[in-house]
Amino acid sequence: MINLDYINILFDLDGTLTDPKEGITNSVAHALEHFGIQVLDRDKLCRFIGPPLTDSFAEYYGFDAKKSLEAVRVYREYFSVRGIFENRIYDGVITMLEKLSGMDRQLFIATSKPEKFAVQIAKHFDFYRFFKAVRGIPLDGEGMTKGQVIASVIKEFSLDRTRTVMVGDRSYDVTGAAENGIDSIGVLYGYGGRDELEGAGAGYIADSISQLTNYLEVK
Repeated sequence: MINLDYINILFDLDGTLTDPKEGITNSVAHALEHFGIQVLDRDKLCRFIGPPLTDSFAEYYGFDAKKSLEAVRVYREYFSVRGIFENRIYDGVITMLEKLSGMDRQLFIATSKPEKFAVQIAKHFDFYRFFKAVRGIPLDGEGMTKGQVIASVIKEFSLDRTRTVMVGDRSYDVTGAAENGIDSIGVLYGYGGRDELEGAGAGYIADSISQLTNYLEVK
């Protein structure tokens, strides 16, 4: 029996609660077209799901800081109108949140997405009601790390680090948790993989929503 005694659960958003593939890849493609770059295979843009956008434009397309910020601006032209809702909740997430909210758990969203967009998504797909708070980066906060978002939640709500866990699908979630002295659970149904999550030091790995639910119900 795995003994997970967490009462404060921080969830990543993209790739953990929802599958944002269509909206994010369409938005990235829109931004790249602004610079004359055509990407026909949208699957190649899935690597943008999770990390800060400026980092991804720099890493995958060699954009400098100024060009990366311009790419993010153009990305948001599409995302704020259409891409934000080209999204779906993973099967089983609502059931999991209902179970956890009925127990002695405090639930939070900690995302690298702008907080404004994260709140809109949570309300549109009707899971905002389960969370004590939804926290992300400010619209002008490119460069803010996942670790800083997690730190802001811990500080704002005076969370006991020994009973707090971060759940996410990418290495950024795991390393951000470690920077703040809290545990992490990596999920494999999103956009990271086992090698990425284990390599980053995830304390536990969940193959599915069902397994994640079982982990978080243990007390």
